[in-house]
Amino acid sequence: MDAQKEKTAIERLKSFEPDDGYYLCYSGGKDSDVIRILADIAGVKHENVHNLTTVDAPETVQYIKSLPDVRIDYPETTMWKLIEENMLPPTRKMRYCCEILKEHGGAGKVKITGVRWDESAKRAESADVVKIIGKSKTTQKEAGEIGAEYRVSKQGGVLLSTDNDEARRTVELCYRTRSTTVNPIVDWSDRDVWDFLHHYGCASNPLYQCGMHRIGCVGCPMADKSRIDEFRRYPKYYQNYIRAFDRMLIARQKKGLKQIWETGKDVMLWWLELPPKEQIRFEGFEL
Repeated sequence: MDAQKEKTAIERLKSFEPDDGYYLCYSGGKDSDVIRILADIAGVKHENVHNLTTVDAPETVQYIKSLPDVRIDYPETTMWKLIEENMLPPTRKMRYCCEILKEHGGAGKVKITGVRWDESAKRAESADVVKIIGKSKTTQKEAGEIGAEYRVSKQGGVLLSTDNDEARRTVELCYRTRSTTVNPIVDWSDRDVWDFLHHYGCASNPLYQCGMHRIGCVGCPMADKSRIDEFRRYPKYYQNYIRAFDRMLIARQKKGLKQIWETGKDVMLWWLELPPKEQIRFEGFEL
């Protein structure tokens, strides 16, 4: 285990601790377990919260329920209703499900996330120790006035690269009216994460022992082809998506929108982004 990285992550959490405590975004994955343990070690005031999405894997839900220090918030709607209301499936570019089901909690709070550069090139580009979203020009001005080091992401967020006193003041000025997150393990590798969890005796989500490398919503378009394996494991979710797509097509017809699919199954095959030969093979998927 990299003791220096652990120490730095703890210092980051202590540096930006708000008076009313952190809102720790807990997903049930390995990175979430790391930040949950780190927040306890750091002794910072925080609340661990999991926003149930209605498409979480059953094993993930059971694992989260086994943790006494994690609160589960239940949504006011479901993925199935969102698909019908939006009249399009969620995609990589249109992730309305994340905004409504996962990111709605913690308004006005400084959030802790387990975002890491090692997870994807996009995250390496759009994340740093602290990220502030909203009125970026105003935030940049405030950061510049007090000498805090920052850069701006393509999404318009102000990324604070250091955890010095000036950066903390910028957070204190901004987090009440803007979405502010602290990413204490942003520079950790997968190896760092697993070494840390093994050191502290955390087995983490049992799905990792089943060979899964990603823990998230079943069917998430960000998971690429691993979704096929997920649907083989959870056929009821596969059926629920197709039924939601059928209702979506009815909603589109009532609105007079152009129909490019005939059935919910057609939508599913398009959504999975399978080439024609793979579609034929997948259509033989027995539920």
